[in-house]
Amino acid sequence: MTDARLRYGRASLALSFLVQGVTFALLVTRIPAIQDRYGISDGLLPVFLAAVPVLAGVASVATEKVVARVRPGIVLRWAQPVVLLALLGVGAGSELWQVALALGFFGLAVGALDASMNMMGVSLQRAYGRSIMLGFHAAYSLGGIAGASMAWAGAHWDLSLLVSYLPAVVVLLPAALIGSRWYAEGKAGGDVVAAEPGQGASVPFRLLLPLCLVMAFAYIGDSTVSNWSAKYLQDVLGSSEQLATVPYNVYMVTTLLGRAVGDLGVRRFGAVAVVRGGSVLAAVGFAVVAVAPGAWWGMLGFTLLGLGLCVIVPQTFAAAGRMFPGASDVAVARLNVFNYVGFLVGSPLVGALGDAWSYRGAMLVPMVLVLATLVYARSFGAEPARYGGGHERARAADVG
Repeated sequence: MTDARLRYGRASLALSFLVQGVTFALLVTRIPAIQDRYGISDGLLPVFLAAVPVLAGVASVATEKVVARVRPGIVLRWAQPVVLLALLGVGAGSELWQVALALGFFGLAVGALDASMNMMGVSLQRAYGRSIMLGFHAAYSLGGIAGASMAWAGAHWDLSLLVSYLPAVVVLLPAALIGSRWYAEGKAGGDVVAAEPGQGASVPFRLLLPLCLVMAFAYIGDSTVSNWSAKYLQDVLGSSEQLATVPYNVYMVTTLLGRAVGDLGVRRFGAVAVVRGGSVLAAVGFAVVAVAPGAWWGMLGFTLLGLGLCVIVPQTFAAAGRMFPGASDVAVARLNVFNYVGFLVGSPLVGALGDAWSYRGAMLVPMVLVLATLVYARSFGAEPARYGGGHERARAADVG
């Protein structure tokens, strides 16, 4: 029964990751259409876009407090429908205040959803006794590819936002609710339970800080690709407008492939080696993009970026769980905030450097930040921290 519950819990959580990948891609890939529908000016658009990760960060911090009283599965069960309905609200409105309200709900729900999903992933990995975290994020990448494809179809056939979003919500909302029946979480000892509230143990920030920095660096790199790859290929490398749309799709596909096999790499070589390898590969990708003589070399660089960056974020969450096995929910909630910090910093940073210096030079900054992950790589194999008066040892299999 325990093994069956683990399998069902793993499958249902993977479904939630996939649903969120679809939902987020449907939002971000149709930002120009959202801007046109609501008449959002170019000056006001960055405010709307920044509000989502800011509110998500607030909700992630709040989730830390909530899971001290209710289990993360409860948070996820209700946050995911709110995200989907908020997406539908973005497509259904007609006034500026309506889209502002919908995006506000979207940001708050996404913060709770991201935190609770990764809390559950960390606890299930602990129960399995081996690396499975990358598989959950692979499901997210697969959902992102599906969502981006739906968004492309909606734009291609000139469908309204509501018509584009409604079929996805109609299918995914009941699927997520049904799947939530099998949510499960693991205890520190490897047992599986329906879930327990967090234990409220302290998580010293100085111990978590290296992982927070790595998370921010990874998302600075990710946001650079998602926000600047098309412009870079077209304006700097002289590609056609059609070809300029390809790098992000390639990046998403290689992210999926890397995450699909990443758990095997962690089990064989350990988390530290995989994170180091991913950091070096991502840095090489940025370097290739920076010096690329033409569009196809730029495509190669973005391909390497996908294969390198894709392993870092899931392993950062997993490392927090290993470091604080008795307070993993708290650690994950705090770590998740730096997801949004990196997202907020990355795009404006590259844009400002590109305007003031050059876009080729701007690509070297995320390259250096990704390389800085090597300095903190040992944190991915650290033993559990001493906190709350006790010292627990992680299972060796969790480290790799």
